[in-house]
Amino acid sequence: MNDSESARRLPDGFSVRLRADVRRPSPGVLLGGAPLRVLRLRDAALRLFVGDEFVVRDALTDRLAARLLDANVADPVITGPPANARDVTVVIPVRDRPEQLARALAPLSGLRCIVVDDASVDSAAIAEVSAQYGASVVALDCNLGPAGARNAGLAQVTTPYVAFVDSDVVVESDALLRLCRHFVDPRAALVGPLVQARSLSASPRWFERYDATASSLSRGNAGGSVQPGTALGWLPSACLVGRVGVLADFSFAADMHVGEDVDLVWRLIDAGHVVRYDPSESAEHDTRGTVGGWLGRNFAYGTSAADLAARHGGKGAPAVMSVSMAIAAAAVLLRRRWSLPLAAVGAAASGRRILPQLPVVPERWSLTARLVARGLGWAMRQQSGLLLRHWWPLAVVGALTSTSLRRMIFSAVVIDYLVWKAEHRKAPYSPVARRLDDLAYGAGLWRGALRRRSITSLLPRTPR
Repeated sequence: MNDSESARRLPDGFSVRLRADVRRPSPGVLLGGAPLRVLRLRDAALRLFVGDEFVVRDALTDRLAARLLDANVADPVITGPPANARDVTVVIPVRDRPEQLARALAPLSGLRCIVVDDASVDSAAIAEVSAQYGASVVALDCNLGPAGARNAGLAQVTTPYVAFVDSDVVVESDALLRLCRHFVDPRAALVGPLVQARSLSASPRWFERYDATASSLSRGNAGGSVQPGTALGWLPSACLVGRVGVLADFSFAADMHVGEDVDLVWRLIDAGHVVRYDPSESAEHDTRGTVGGWLGRNFAYGTSAADLAARHGGKGAPAVMSVSMAIAAAAVLLRRRWSLPLAAVGAAASGRRILPQLPVVPERWSLTARLVARGLGWAMRQQSGLLLRHWWPLAVVGALTSTSLRRMIFSAVVIDYLVWKAEHRKAPYSPVARRLDDLAYGAGLWRGALRRRSITSLLPRTPR
Protein backbone atom coordinates (compact mmCIF):
# COMPACT_ATOMS: atom_id res chain seq x y z
CA MET A 1 0.00 0.00 0.00
CA ASN A 2 1.45 3.39 -1.03
CA ASP A 3 1.33 6.55 1.10
CA SER A 4 -1.65 7.96 -0.81
CA GLU A 5 -3.73 4.79 -0.29
CA SER A 6 -2.72 4.63 3.37
CA ALA A 7 -3.81 8.23 3.94
CA ARG A 8 -7.29 7.41 2.60
CA ARG A 9 -7.71 4.19 4.57
CA LEU A 10 -10.35 4.02 7.26
CA PRO A 11 -8.72 4.15 10.68
CA ASP A 12 -8.40 0.99 12.74
CA GLY A 13 -11.32 0.76 15.13
CA PHE A 14 -13.76 2.33 12.63
CA SER A 15 -17.07 0.43 12.89
CA VAL A 16 -19.58 -0.33 10.17
CA ARG A 17 -23.15 -1.57 10.70
CA LEU A 18 -25.43 -3.19 8.13
CA ARG A 19 -28.51 -1.07 7.47
CA ALA A 20 -31.81 -2.14 8.96
CA ASP A 21 -33.47 -2.31 5.51
CA VAL A 22 -30.89 -4.79 4.14
CA ARG A 23 -32.34 -8.26 3.70
CA ARG A 24 -30.35 -11.47 4.05
CA PRO A 25 -32.22 -14.17 2.13
CA SER A 26 -29.43 -16.67 2.81
CA PRO A 27 -26.10 -16.70 4.69
CA GLY A 28 -23.62 -14.38 3.01
CA VAL A 29 -26.16 -12.81 0.62
CA LEU A 30 -27.16 -9.17 1.13
CA LEU A 31 -30.06 -7.52 -0.70
CA GLY A 32 -30.25 -3.75 -0.36
CA GLY A 33 -28.47 -0.51 -1.06
CA ALA A 34 -29.07 2.33 -3.47
CA PRO A 35 -29.45 1.43 -6.22
CA LEU A 36 -30.80 -1.94 -5.10
CA ARG A 37 -28.27 -4.74 -5.53
CA VAL A 38 -27.31 -8.21 -4.34
CA LEU A 39 -23.91 -8.71 -2.69
CA ARG A 40 -22.31 -12.04 -1.84
CA LEU A 41 -19.91 -12.14 1.11
CA ARG A 42 -17.32 -14.88 1.41
CA ASP A 43 -16.96 -16.89 4.59
CA ALA A 44 -13.86 -14.90 5.60
CA ALA A 45 -15.89 -11.68 5.41
CA LEU A 46 -18.80 -13.19 7.32
CA ARG A 47 -16.52 -14.13 10.20
CA LEU A 48 -15.65 -10.46 10.67
CA PHE A 49 -19.19 -9.61 11.76
CA VAL A 50 -20.43 -9.56 15.32
CA GLY A 51 -24.16 -9.34 14.75
CA ASP A 52 -24.62 -6.62 12.14
CA GLU A 53 -21.31 -4.85 12.82
CA PHE A 54 -17.65 -5.31 12.13
CA VAL A 55 -14.56 -3.25 12.93
CA VAL A 56 -11.87 -2.12 10.49
CA ARG A 57 -8.50 -3.66 11.45
CA ASP A 58 -6.44 -3.86 8.25
CA ALA A 59 -6.42 -3.21 4.51
CA LEU A 60 -8.83 -6.10 3.83
CA THR A 61 -11.48 -4.92 6.28
CA ASP A 62 -10.97 -1.36 5.02
CA ARG A 63 -11.85 -2.42 1.47
CA LEU A 64 -14.90 -4.35 2.64
CA ALA A 65 -16.14 -1.44 4.77
CA ALA A 66 -15.65 1.04 1.91
CA ARG A 67 -17.54 -1.23 -0.49
CA LEU A 68 -20.51 -1.65 1.84
CA LEU A 69 -20.63 2.07 2.68
CA ASP A 70 -20.43 3.19 -0.94
CA ALA A 71 -23.20 0.75 -1.88
CA ASN A 72 -25.39 2.08 0.96
CA VAL A 73 -25.64 -1.43 2.36
CA ALA A 74 -24.00 -0.29 5.61
CA ASP A 75 -23.66 2.92 7.62
CA PRO A 76 -20.70 4.15 9.66
CA VAL A 77 -21.09 3.88 13.42
CA ILE A 78 -20.44 7.46 14.52
CA THR A 79 -19.66 7.48 18.24
CA GLY A 80 -16.70 9.83 18.68
CA PRO A 81 -16.82 13.24 20.31
CA PRO A 82 -18.00 16.28 18.31
CA ALA A 83 -15.40 18.51 16.71
CA ASN A 84 -13.86 21.30 18.76
CA ALA A 85 -15.50 24.66 18.14
CA ARG A 86 -12.06 26.10 17.34
CA ASP A 87 -11.87 23.81 14.30
CA VAL A 88 -15.04 25.02 12.54
CA THR A 89 -15.86 28.29 10.77
CA VAL A 90 -19.37 29.11 9.54
CA VAL A 91 -19.78 31.00 6.25
CA ILE A 92 -23.14 32.73 5.72
CA PRO A 93 -23.84 34.39 2.35
CA VAL A 94 -26.51 37.09 2.54
CA ARG A 95 -28.04 39.88 0.51
CA ASP A 96 -30.19 42.13 2.70
CA ARG A 97 -32.63 40.06 4.88
CA PRO A 98 -31.10 41.27 8.21
CA GLU A 99 -33.97 39.73 10.24
CA GLN A 100 -33.32 36.27 8.82
CA LEU A 101 -29.57 36.75 9.29
CA ALA A 102 -30.13 37.44 12.99
CA ARG A 103 -32.12 34.20 13.33
CA ALA A 104 -29.35 32.29 11.55
CA LEU A 105 -26.59 33.72 13.75
CA ALA A 106 -28.37 33.34 17.09
CA PRO A 107 -27.87 29.54 17.54
CA LEU A 108 -24.26 29.63 16.27
CA SER A 109 -22.71 31.09 19.39
CA GLY A 110 -19.27 29.69 20.14
CA LEU A 111 -18.36 29.30 16.46
CA ARG A 112 -16.46 31.77 14.35
CA CYS A 113 -18.89 33.14 11.77
CA ILE A 114 -18.08 34.97 8.53
CA VAL A 115 -21.00 36.86 6.99
CA VAL A 116 -20.45 37.53 3.28
CA ASP A 117 -22.49 40.61 2.35
CA ASP A 118 -23.28 39.99 -1.32
CA ALA A 119 -23.68 43.70 -2.22
CA SER A 120 -26.72 44.36 -0.02
CA VAL A 121 -28.73 47.53 -0.62
CA ASP A 122 -28.64 48.21 3.12
CA SER A 123 -25.16 46.98 3.99
CA ALA A 124 -25.22 48.93 7.27
CA ALA A 125 -28.06 46.74 8.56
CA ILE A 126 -26.08 43.58 7.73
CA ALA A 127 -22.99 44.96 9.47
CA GLU A 128 -25.04 45.89 12.54
CA VAL A 129 -26.59 42.43 12.91
CA SER A 130 -23.22 40.75 12.33
CA ALA A 131 -21.57 42.89 15.01
CA GLN A 132 -24.38 42.10 17.44
CA TYR A 133 -23.54 38.38 17.20
CA GLY A 134 -19.76 38.76 16.95
CA ALA A 135 -19.52 37.73 13.29
CA SER A 136 -16.96 39.21 10.92
CA VAL A 137 -18.11 40.62 7.59
CA VAL A 138 -16.71 40.25 4.10
CA ALA A 139 -18.38 42.98 2.03
CA LEU A 140 -18.55 42.43 -1.74
CA ASP A 141 -18.70 45.40 -4.10
CA CYS A 142 -20.82 43.60 -6.67
CA ASN A 143 -23.37 40.84 -6.40
CA LEU A 144 -21.76 37.44 -7.10
CA GLY A 145 -24.66 35.19 -6.15
CA PRO A 146 -24.64 32.50 -3.44
CA ALA A 147 -21.84 30.43 -5.03
CA GLY A 148 -19.45 33.33 -5.45
CA ALA A 149 -20.27 34.65 -1.97
CA ARG A 150 -19.51 31.27 -0.38
CA ASN A 151 -16.21 31.11 -2.24
CA ALA A 152 -15.30 34.58 -0.96
CA GLY A 153 -16.03 33.45 2.59
CA LEU A 154 -14.15 30.17 2.15
CA ALA A 155 -11.04 32.13 1.14
CA GLN A 156 -11.02 33.65 4.64
CA VAL A 157 -11.34 30.34 6.53
CA THR A 158 -8.27 29.08 8.41
CA THR A 159 -9.89 26.21 10.36
CA PRO A 160 -9.87 22.56 9.18
CA TYR A 161 -13.64 22.52 8.64
CA VAL A 162 -16.15 24.97 7.19
CA ALA A 163 -19.93 25.03 7.51
CA PHE A 164 -21.97 26.75 4.81
CA VAL A 165 -25.25 27.99 6.26
CA ASP A 166 -27.69 30.12 4.26
CA SER A 167 -29.13 33.22 5.89
CA ASP A 168 -32.65 31.74 5.86
CA VAL A 169 -31.52 28.58 7.68
CA VAL A 170 -31.46 27.92 11.43
CA VAL A 171 -29.14 25.19 12.72
CA GLU A 172 -27.62 24.63 16.14
CA SER A 173 -23.86 24.90 16.50
CA ASP A 174 -23.79 21.51 18.26
CA ALA A 175 -25.35 19.88 15.20
CA LEU A 176 -22.58 21.24 12.96
CA LEU A 177 -19.92 20.01 15.38
CA ARG A 178 -21.47 16.55 15.49
CA LEU A 179 -21.59 16.37 11.68
CA CYS A 180 -17.80 16.84 11.66
CA ARG A 181 -17.48 13.39 13.27
CA HIS A 182 -17.96 11.93 9.79
CA PHE A 183 -14.53 13.24 8.85
CA VAL A 184 -12.92 10.42 10.79
CA ASP A 185 -13.37 8.78 7.38
CA PRO A 186 -10.45 10.32 5.42
CA ARG A 187 -12.41 9.98 2.17
CA ALA A 188 -15.31 12.14 3.42
CA ALA A 189 -15.21 15.66 1.98
CA LEU A 190 -18.74 16.93 2.57
CA VAL A 191 -21.59 16.10 4.96
CA GLY A 192 -25.12 17.44 5.04
CA PRO A 193 -27.98 17.22 7.57
CA LEU A 194 -31.71 16.89 7.02
CA VAL A 195 -33.01 20.30 5.88
CA GLN A 196 -36.61 20.76 6.98
CA ALA A 197 -38.80 23.59 5.73
CA ARG A 198 -40.54 25.75 8.32
CA SER A 199 -43.05 28.56 7.98
CA LEU A 200 -42.54 31.89 9.72
CA SER A 201 -46.31 32.45 9.76
CA ALA A 202 -48.33 31.78 12.90
CA SER A 203 -51.02 30.34 10.59
CA PRO A 204 -49.23 28.83 7.58
CA ARG A 205 -51.07 29.08 4.29
CA TRP A 206 -51.84 26.12 2.05
CA PHE A 207 -48.66 26.37 -0.04
CA GLU A 208 -46.51 26.84 3.08
CA ARG A 209 -47.99 23.71 4.65
CA TYR A 210 -47.27 21.79 1.45
CA ASP A 211 -43.71 23.13 1.23
CA ALA A 212 -43.06 22.22 4.86
CA THR A 213 -43.97 18.63 4.02
CA ALA A 214 -42.55 18.25 0.51
CA SER A 215 -39.66 20.70 0.35
CA SER A 216 -37.26 19.86 -2.46
CA LEU A 217 -34.39 20.59 -0.06
CA SER A 218 -35.30 17.67 2.18
CA ARG A 219 -33.47 14.50 1.20
CA GLY A 220 -35.61 12.22 3.35
CA ASN A 221 -35.04 10.23 6.49
CA ALA A 222 -32.62 7.62 5.13
CA GLY A 223 -28.98 8.65 5.33
CA GLY A 224 -26.08 7.29 3.34
CA SER A 225 -23.47 7.90 0.70
CA VAL A 226 -24.58 10.32 -2.02
CA GLN A 227 -24.49 8.80 -5.52
CA PRO A 228 -25.64 10.55 -8.74
CA GLY A 229 -28.61 8.91 -10.40
CA THR A 230 -30.06 7.47 -7.17
CA ALA A 231 -32.76 8.67 -4.78
CA LEU A 232 -29.93 10.28 -2.78
CA GLY A 233 -28.25 11.95 -5.71
CA TRP A 234 -27.25 15.35 -4.28
CA LEU A 235 -27.33 17.60 -1.21
CA PRO A 236 -28.53 21.21 -0.88
CA SER A 237 -26.02 23.93 -0.03
CA ALA A 238 -28.50 25.45 2.44
CA CYS A 239 -26.48 23.67 5.14
CA LEU A 240 -23.28 21.72 4.51
CA VAL A 241 -20.09 20.94 6.42
CA GLY A 242 -16.86 20.25 4.56
CA ARG A 243 -13.10 19.84 4.71
CA VAL A 244 -11.41 23.13 3.92
CA GLY A 245 -8.37 21.37 2.47
CA VAL A 246 -10.53 19.63 -0.14
CA LEU A 247 -12.93 22.48 -0.87
CA ALA A 248 -10.03 24.82 -1.57
CA ASP A 249 -9.62 22.82 -4.79
CA PHE A 250 -13.35 22.23 -5.36
CA SER A 251 -15.04 25.57 -4.82
CA PHE A 252 -18.61 26.34 -5.91
CA ALA A 253 -19.09 27.16 -9.60
CA ALA A 254 -19.37 30.96 -9.40
CA ASP A 255 -21.18 31.19 -12.76
CA MET A 256 -24.08 29.09 -11.45
CA HIS A 257 -26.75 30.86 -9.39
CA VAL A 258 -28.87 27.69 -9.09
CA GLY A 259 -27.70 24.09 -8.97
CA GLU A 260 -24.21 25.00 -7.80
CA ASP A 261 -24.58 22.61 -4.85
CA VAL A 262 -25.40 19.66 -7.11
CA ASP A 263 -22.44 20.51 -9.34
CA LEU A 264 -20.05 20.63 -6.37
CA VAL A 265 -21.27 17.31 -4.97
CA TRP A 266 -20.91 15.54 -8.32
CA ARG A 267 -17.42 16.93 -8.96
CA LEU A 268 -16.30 15.76 -5.53
CA ILE A 269 -17.67 12.26 -6.13
CA ASP A 270 -16.11 12.09 -9.60
CA ALA A 271 -12.74 12.87 -7.98
CA GLY A 272 -13.10 9.94 -5.57
CA HIS A 273 -14.26 11.82 -2.49
CA VAL A 274 -17.19 10.72 -0.33
CA VAL A 275 -20.25 12.89 0.30
CA ARG A 276 -22.52 11.74 3.11
CA TYR A 277 -26.03 12.59 4.24
CA ASP A 278 -26.86 12.35 7.94
CA PRO A 279 -30.55 12.98 8.72
CA SER A 280 -29.96 12.37 12.45
CA GLU A 281 -28.92 16.05 12.48
CA SER A 282 -31.28 18.69 11.13
CA ALA A 283 -31.56 22.31 10.06
CA GLU A 284 -34.64 24.45 9.38
CA HIS A 285 -35.11 26.40 6.15
CA ASP A 286 -37.67 29.21 5.84
CA THR A 287 -40.50 28.64 3.38
CA ARG A 288 -41.29 31.37 0.88
CA GLY A 289 -43.91 33.82 2.09
CA THR A 290 -45.85 34.21 -1.18
CA VAL A 291 -47.21 31.87 -3.84
CA GLY A 292 -45.13 33.69 -6.43
CA GLY A 293 -41.97 33.28 -4.39
CA TRP A 294 -42.62 29.59 -3.82
CA LEU A 295 -43.37 28.85 -7.50
CA GLY A 296 -40.53 31.10 -8.65
CA ARG A 297 -38.03 29.19 -6.55
CA ASN A 298 -39.22 25.85 -7.97
CA PHE A 299 -39.06 27.29 -11.50
CA ALA A 300 -35.46 28.40 -10.86
CA TYR A 301 -34.54 24.94 -9.57
CA GLY A 302 -35.86 23.47 -12.81
CA THR A 303 -33.74 25.77 -14.98
CA SER A 304 -30.55 24.41 -13.38
CA ALA A 305 -31.01 20.95 -14.91
CA ALA A 306 -29.84 22.04 -18.36
CA ASP A 307 -26.71 23.69 -16.94
CA LEU A 308 -25.93 20.56 -14.94
CA ALA A 309 -26.44 18.39 -18.03
CA ALA A 310 -23.98 20.59 -19.95
CA ARG A 311 -21.37 19.93 -17.25
CA HIS A 312 -22.18 16.36 -16.24
CA GLY A 313 -24.06 14.74 -19.12
CA GLY A 314 -26.78 12.30 -18.09
CA LYS A 315 -25.98 12.20 -14.35
CA GLY A 316 -29.11 14.24 -13.63
CA ALA A 317 -31.43 12.41 -16.03
CA PRO A 318 -35.09 12.72 -15.00
CA ALA A 319 -35.43 8.92 -14.99
CA VAL A 320 -33.16 5.87 -15.06
CA MET A 321 -34.69 2.60 -16.28
CA SER A 322 -34.02 -0.25 -18.67
CA VAL A 323 -35.92 -0.48 -21.95
CA SER A 324 -37.76 -3.61 -20.82
CA MET A 325 -38.84 -1.98 -17.54
CA ALA A 326 -39.91 1.17 -19.40
CA ILE A 327 -42.15 -0.92 -21.66
CA ALA A 328 -43.59 -2.88 -18.73
CA ALA A 329 -44.32 0.27 -16.71
CA ALA A 330 -45.93 2.04 -19.67
CA ALA A 331 -48.15 -0.98 -20.25
CA VAL A 332 -49.39 -0.88 -16.64
CA LEU A 333 -50.08 2.86 -16.84
CA LEU A 334 -52.10 2.36 -20.05
CA ARG A 335 -54.49 -0.09 -18.34
CA ARG A 336 -55.53 -1.97 -21.51
CA ARG A 337 -56.56 -5.61 -21.89
CA TRP A 338 -53.09 -6.45 -23.15
CA SER A 339 -51.31 -4.44 -20.43
CA LEU A 340 -50.67 -7.30 -18.03
CA PRO A 341 -49.31 -9.72 -20.68
CA LEU A 342 -47.02 -7.02 -22.08
CA ALA A 343 -45.88 -6.02 -18.58
CA ALA A 344 -45.17 -9.68 -17.85
CA VAL A 345 -43.04 -9.95 -21.01
CA GLY A 346 -41.07 -6.84 -20.03
CA ALA A 347 -40.61 -8.11 -16.48
CA ALA A 348 -39.49 -11.51 -17.77
CA ALA A 349 -36.92 -9.84 -20.02
CA SER A 350 -35.56 -7.93 -17.03
CA GLY A 351 -35.46 -11.09 -14.95
CA ARG A 352 -33.58 -12.93 -17.69
CA ARG A 353 -30.95 -10.21 -17.62
CA ILE A 354 -30.72 -10.14 -13.80
CA LEU A 355 -30.64 -13.87 -13.08
CA PRO A 356 -27.13 -14.63 -14.43
CA GLN A 357 -25.68 -11.81 -12.34
CA LEU A 358 -26.90 -13.24 -9.02
CA PRO A 359 -24.94 -15.65 -6.83
CA VAL A 360 -25.90 -19.30 -7.18
CA VAL A 361 -27.94 -19.78 -4.01
CA PRO A 362 -31.24 -21.61 -3.36
CA GLU A 363 -33.09 -18.27 -3.23
CA ARG A 364 -31.81 -17.16 -6.63
CA TRP A 365 -35.20 -17.23 -8.34
CA SER A 366 -37.03 -15.50 -5.50
CA LEU A 367 -34.31 -12.84 -5.40
CA THR A 368 -34.79 -12.28 -9.12
CA ALA A 369 -38.56 -11.93 -8.70
CA ARG A 370 -38.07 -9.47 -5.84
CA LEU A 371 -35.65 -7.35 -7.83
CA VAL A 372 -37.93 -7.34 -10.86
CA ALA A 373 -40.94 -6.31 -8.74
CA ARG A 374 -38.97 -3.50 -7.11
CA GLY A 375 -37.69 -2.39 -10.50
CA LEU A 376 -41.17 -2.34 -12.02
CA GLY A 377 -42.54 -0.31 -9.13
CA TRP A 378 -39.70 2.19 -9.42
CA ALA A 379 -40.16 2.41 -13.21
CA MET A 380 -43.88 3.15 -12.77
CA ARG A 381 -43.06 5.84 -10.24
CA GLN A 382 -40.48 7.42 -12.55
CA GLN A 383 -42.78 7.37 -15.57
CA SER A 384 -45.50 9.01 -13.51
CA GLY A 385 -43.00 11.74 -12.61
CA LEU A 386 -42.09 12.22 -16.26
CA LEU A 387 -45.73 12.70 -17.27
CA LEU A 388 -46.71 14.98 -14.40
CA ARG A 389 -43.52 16.93 -13.74
CA HIS A 390 -40.79 16.75 -16.38
CA TRP A 391 -42.73 16.31 -19.61
CA TRP A 392 -46.03 17.94 -18.69
CA PRO A 393 -46.03 20.41 -21.65
CA LEU A 394 -45.89 17.49 -24.08
CA ALA A 395 -48.34 15.45 -21.99
CA VAL A 396 -50.91 18.27 -21.99
CA VAL A 397 -50.70 18.75 -25.74
CA GLY A 398 -50.85 15.03 -26.41
CA ALA A 399 -53.77 14.49 -24.03
CA LEU A 400 -55.92 16.82 -26.15
CA THR A 401 -56.13 14.18 -28.87
CA SER A 402 -54.96 10.91 -27.31
CA THR A 403 -57.23 8.78 -25.13
CA SER A 404 -54.30 6.51 -24.26
CA LEU A 405 -52.24 9.42 -22.97
CA ARG A 406 -55.17 10.62 -20.85
CA ARG A 407 -55.41 7.16 -19.32
CA MET A 408 -51.68 7.20 -18.55
CA ILE A 409 -51.93 10.63 -16.93
CA PHE A 410 -54.81 9.48 -14.74
CA SER A 411 -52.80 6.41 -13.70
CA ALA A 412 -49.83 8.67 -12.95
CA VAL A 413 -51.93 10.88 -10.67
CA VAL A 414 -53.13 7.81 -8.74
CA ILE A 415 -49.57 6.49 -8.38
CA ASP A 416 -48.36 9.91 -7.25
CA TYR A 417 -51.06 9.96 -4.57
CA LEU A 418 -50.18 6.47 -3.35
CA VAL A 419 -46.47 7.33 -3.20
CA TRP A 420 -47.27 10.51 -1.24
CA LYS A 421 -49.35 8.59 1.31
CA ALA A 422 -46.61 5.97 1.67
CA GLU A 423 -43.88 8.55 2.24
CA HIS A 424 -45.74 11.24 4.19
CA ARG A 425 -48.36 9.11 5.92
CA LYS A 426 -50.47 11.50 8.00
CA ALA A 427 -49.59 14.65 6.04
CA PRO A 428 -52.60 15.82 3.97
CA TYR A 429 -52.33 15.48 0.20
CA SER A 430 -52.96 18.76 -1.64
CA PRO A 431 -53.57 18.01 -5.33
CA VAL A 432 -53.53 21.73 -6.21
CA ALA A 433 -50.19 22.39 -4.50
CA ARG A 434 -48.75 19.16 -5.87
CA ARG A 435 -49.61 19.97 -9.47
CA LEU A 436 -48.50 23.61 -9.18
CA ASP A 437 -45.17 22.37 -7.82
CA ASP A 438 -44.83 20.06 -10.84
CA LEU A 439 -45.88 22.75 -13.31
CA ALA A 440 -43.40 25.30 -11.95
CA TYR A 441 -40.44 22.89 -11.89
CA GLY A 442 -41.29 21.43 -15.30
CA ALA A 443 -41.63 24.89 -16.85
CA GLY A 444 -38.20 25.80 -15.49
CA LEU A 445 -36.79 22.54 -16.85
CA TRP A 446 -38.02 23.31 -20.37
CA ARG A 447 -36.92 26.95 -20.10
CA GLY A 448 -33.40 25.83 -19.25
CA ALA A 449 -33.38 23.29 -22.10
CA LEU A 450 -34.50 25.92 -24.61
CA ARG A 451 -31.92 28.39 -23.36
CA ARG A 452 -29.15 25.80 -23.70
CA ARG A 453 -30.63 24.46 -26.94
CA SER A 454 -30.17 20.96 -25.59
CA ILE A 455 -32.66 18.27 -24.56
CA THR A 456 -30.13 16.24 -22.55
CA SER A 457 -31.76 17.26 -19.26
CA LEU A 458 -35.12 15.98 -20.50
CA LEU A 459 -34.00 12.53 -21.58
CA PRO A 460 -34.10 9.42 -19.38
CA ARG A 461 -31.18 7.03 -19.51
CA THR A 462 -30.66 3.33 -19.08
CA PRO A 463 -28.80 2.05 -16.01
CA ARG A 464 -25.11 1.30 -16.27
